[in-house]
Amino acid sequence: MEISFTSLAVVAATGFVAPLAIGLVPKLRLPNVVLEIVLGILVGPSVLGWANADEPVQIMSLIGLSFLLLIAGLEVDYERFRGRLLEVTGLGFVLSVAIGLVIGLGLDAAGLVRSPLLIAIMFSATSLGVVIAVLKDAGQVETSVGQLVIAGSSIAEVGTIVLLTLFFSGESSSLGAKLVLFGLFGVLCLAVVVAVTRVEHSMRVMQTLIRLQDTTAQIRVRGAFVLLAVFVVLASKFGLEAILGAFLAGAILKFIDRDQAMTHPRFRQKLEAAGFGVFIPFFFVTSGIKYDAGALFGHPATLARVPLFLAILLAVRGLPALLYRPLATGRETAAGALLQATSVGFFVVASQIGQDMGLISAGNAAAVIAAGLLSVILFPLGALTILRGAGAERREPERAQTAVSPS
Repeated sequence: MEISFTSLAVVAATGFVAPLAIGLVPKLRLPNVVLEIVLGILVGPSVLGWANADEPVQIMSLIGLSFLLLIAGLEVDYERFRGRLLEVTGLGFVLSVAIGLVIGLGLDAAGLVRSPLLIAIMFSATSLGVVIAVLKDAGQVETSVGQLVIAGSSIAEVGTIVLLTLFFSGESSSLGAKLVLFGLFGVLCLAVVVAVTRVEHSMRVMQTLIRLQDTTAQIRVRGAFVLLAVFVVLASKFGLEAILGAFLAGAILKFIDRDQAMTHPRFRQKLEAAGFGVFIPFFFVTSGIKYDAGALFGHPATLARVPLFLAILLAVRGLPALLYRPLATGRETAAGALLQATSVGFFVVASQIGQDMGLISAGNAAAVIAAGLLSVILFPLGALTILRGAGAERREPERAQTAVSPS
């Protein structure tokens, strides 16, 4: 059978054009992911028909999704999960799931959805990568609100992946069997951590890694890719979702790679270069190609669900931010609510799984993803505006105090 790489070339070109367009038009304040999905819709069968999600594109997209989850696992700062911060953000995630479940039951009773639990899990997610990028650009990562939002988003990232794997894995085994498999997979992860940690104590191995890491061998990058591939395969063999294996590969890499600043400061940059420079754009552009725009615009009722789903996302992820009031100001709490309600990548993954299982219609999937795209466009801009206002309020008393102080 002849394999065509025409669609692969179109997707690669689209992934190149998206950030270039944003860079050339500074007023176009969009995250790359949004324009990548939109351009994917444009070049896909729904509009121009220049590209299709054929086998080469699907393979690159799967690798891109795996890399996205690997980097997400690397971005989570697990040392933040302690004390009052863990208590507040953990309770906030539980509240999100509870609110989502209540709303899901209401939508089910109205005949709009088929699985309230899937709705609850989907709308409890936060795009951690987008949130961290926004906070970094605003210089808010180390502030109190930044730490709160990152911790809350991290818990949402981990929690929704685990819940989606347990309740909506493609395997037909019972929840009890999945919990057993999940436990066995966790034991395997611990075994890998122990084994790799012991290997790291070997001076000969470490010296070899340092010698090869910046040569054509790029040994650490290859090792990370092996870890990613192995955990994706093992998760599938255990009857779990591949996305869980990819995320845990990143989490394990984060745990065992503690001396990065001393011996290999560029390793994470190389992984991000490979992921965001090559593979991850394929996932988002392909998501746009596979996006069923006809289902969204085919019926006015479907299009009307976009603002409804956007409001649900804000309620499910935004309302629990009220728990942050003892640790943040009112403005910071409002900004945190908006940032936590930013989600699109998980919508793409979960809606695909839901459609494969017959639990979500094509129209609802299209409306949910459209709502996610709007959240990535609107909510971070609103949060940054609020944070700038909060910063101006803090600076005003400082200027007044300086003005009245004796010289």
